[in-house]
Amino acid sequence: YVGKVALAAVGASTPIINMLIGFFMGISTGAGVVIAQFFGAGDLSKMKKAIHNSIALTLVIGVVLTVVGLVFNDPILKAIGVPSDVFSEASTYLSIYFWSLIFVMIYNMGSGILRSVGDSKRPLYFLIFSSVINIVLDFLFVKNFGFGVAGAGYATLIAQAISAIMVMYVLMKTEDSYKVVLKDIKFDKEILLKIIKIGLPTGFQQSIVSLSNVIVQSYINVYGASVIAGYSVTIKIDGFVNLPLQAFNMAITTFVGQNYGAHLYDRIQKGAKTALAIALTMAVSLSVILCFGGSYITKLFSSDQAIINQCQSLILFLMPFYFSYCCVEIFSGTMRGCGESFKPMLLVCLGICVLRVAWVTFISPHYPTLKGVVISYPITWFTTSFLFIIYYKHFKKYHFGA
Repeated sequence: YVGKVALAAVGASTPIINMLIGFFMGISTGAGVVIAQFFGAGDLSKMKKAIHNSIALTLVIGVVLTVVGLVFNDPILKAIGVPSDVFSEASTYLSIYFWSLIFVMIYNMGSGILRSVGDSKRPLYFLIFSSVINIVLDFLFVKNFGFGVAGAGYATLIAQAISAIMVMYVLMKTEDSYKVVLKDIKFDKEILLKIIKIGLPTGFQQSIVSLSNVIVQSYINVYGASVIAGYSVTIKIDGFVNLPLQAFNMAITTFVGQNYGAHLYDRIQKGAKTALAIALTMAVSLSVILCFGGSYITKLFSSDQAIINQCQSLILFLMPFYFSYCCVEIFSGTMRGCGESFKPMLLVCLGICVLRVAWVTFISPHYPTLKGVVISYPITWFTTSFLFIIYYKHFKKYHFGA
């Protein structure tokens, strides 16, 4: 409704947002593993401590990242080379989004706690409700009130706040063992260190992957607003494929954490095989949908035919390779559920981040086209999957004697 510059502005901000959220998602994953292991072992006392430590850590990180984001908002956008015609609106959208960060983190940590004890339905319901609110407010603020990208930012802020309130209400009102009590939200050194040991490497992994995407975005930015807009739409559609795979990563992490705590190692291996089969099936199915319906999905974002054509071209280019990332998601989740997060972080940093940055820095300049940059994605997916397959065989022998 407000043109390709606004679309490019939101798209240029997305990798930065993903980098910050990715860091916290790693921390929340660490918290979820610790909670799931205590839950599986039946140690409810330590589980309660882990839950309250997690909430305390969320509040601290949320405040710190919000302040850092607001202070360095414009310098970050300048550092990644956002064009001048896009800069102002990108700055507006990003600064509003930073205010919603703490709500994003509270929801994600709260839903992670619920998933750790086997409740994955209510986080979904909360997210569906807040997403509908977000969409309604997007139309209201952007189309009807004419707020532009600021309207999109405010819609997200309100929707994220609602999701955070709902998940915390459930956690505080429940009478089950995972109930959150305000006076108990404090740090316990032993539990905190356990969460950080698993969560910090995972957080760095997510952030560095997002940082590599920021670097890729900086190479895309030189092509101007139209190309940025087309690439931005492609990345959003790409997320529809990757997010379900990440969901199975979270599912297998929780499943393995509970069974590892209960010493049910056979179930861990069966769970990993099943999750991998489901993820592969889903990746292939979604790729087929994109192959035949990608152009229709693109039209939800823009009516500009040039953007639609460019986006469809990139989708068809990436579509055959999505299956290759399944091994990374499932095997890394399995290892984290067992409490091993440092080595998966190294594999991802080497196979995705280092290789992707090296490609766009040294190889892409010799092939100065958009696809010359974007091909770095499937190359790094295949490489990292190969590394995980090799290491997982060693990991099974070491942990399960298999």
